[in-house]
Amino acid sequence: MVTRINYGKLKDVIELPSLIEVQVKSYEGFLQMHIQPERRKNIGLQCVFKDAFPVASYDERFVLEFVKYQFGVSKKTPLQCLKDGDTYSAPLFVTFRLKNDNEICEEEVYMGEIPLMTDRGSFVINGADRVVVSQLHRSPGVCFEQTVHTNGAPIYSFRIIPDHGSWVQVQFDASNLIYIYFDRQHRRRKFLAVTFLRAVGYGTDEKLLSLFYRFERLSTNRSYSDKDLHFRVLKEDIIDLTSQAILGRRYDAVNSNLLKQLHAAKFKTVNVIDISWDEGVFLKNLKKDSSQSEEEALKAIFMKLRPGDPPSLSSARQMIKNLFFDPKHFDLGRVGRHKINQRFGFPPEKDIRVLDNKDIIEALRYLINLFRGREILDDIDHL
Repeated sequence: MVTRINYGKLKDVIELPSLIEVQVKSYEGFLQMHIQPERRKNIGLQCVFKDAFPVASYDERFVLEFVKYQFGVSKKTPLQCLKDGDTYSAPLFVTFRLKNDNEICEEEVYMGEIPLMTDRGSFVINGADRVVVSQLHRSPGVCFEQTVHTNGAPIYSFRIIPDHGSWVQVQFDASNLIYIYFDRQHRRRKFLAVTFLRAVGYGTDEKLLSLFYRFERLSTNRSYSDKDLHFRVLKEDIIDLTSQAILGRRYDAVNSNLLKQLHAAKFKTVNVIDISWDEGVFLKNLKKDSSQSEEEALKAIFMKLRPGDPPSLSSARQMIKNLFFDPKHFDLGRVGRHKINQRFGFPPEKDIRVLDNKDIIEALRYLINLFRGREILDDIDHL
């Protein structure tokens, strides 16, 4: 073999490191091939099996659990695979445990061939050297964005991007109503964010309003300035018990003349809502919502997402649970949960990988603040 002679006068300051170490170490961590099953970390292939199992039958009589996995010996070396046109791989055997009431059965199952990485950081697939090319993808979490409507008005929105599951987009429309989209291919399958909040437990108007506004009680025999009454609306209808006349309707603006009429009708106090936080943006959405209870909201969402199917309360609840609150169908991942906690100031101890009501409420609060010019946008393509 010819010896390479270096005529250069400059010497290396440091020894050149292994440039494929990242790829090799990463794939070793993914397989954890040479680590005992009980000592494996919950990452890579181990994490995949842990997340997918256990699997239970409909009546929960049968439960299939993951126990461990192990690899067999590769039949050929990488050089032989290159020569013979084969794939350099090793057989994967997984041990499962099936529980049937009081009976327990364990069995090792052959799951197929797993490609192995060579010392050069490549894979031999059908006799050809292949490498994995790194690719950027959307990081899980929440992202607030702005687009421009055809009429030139800015449209504010946010996207909840899970590690596993359906993307969710919430955005204002040209009428400043907040809609939720689950499938961008079917733009008609949208519904108000207020309707969704009703469906997840905030069925009454009072519960919804208490999420974003403050309730106050004003005295009718006291004089208030226009500044004190600005962005104050009635909490409920005001009916004169003597004449049965309606003195004020729910969500009407409160002014000095109205307070004088109520005082003359023997009302000592009146319940009002302070909507100064967003100047009535959320209240406008609430008044547009056609549903009045949790059951009506669930059926309305079900009919939007599954047109043609007969709506029932149990199937609608199960559909909402599968969309957001079931770890098997929706998973934010550790990165997505960390970014949401960081954005909304949640404690680091909050480590649930699905969404909860507080996530959605805080995201809507941030979106409305963004609409009012009190928050900043994100750049989803920023590295």
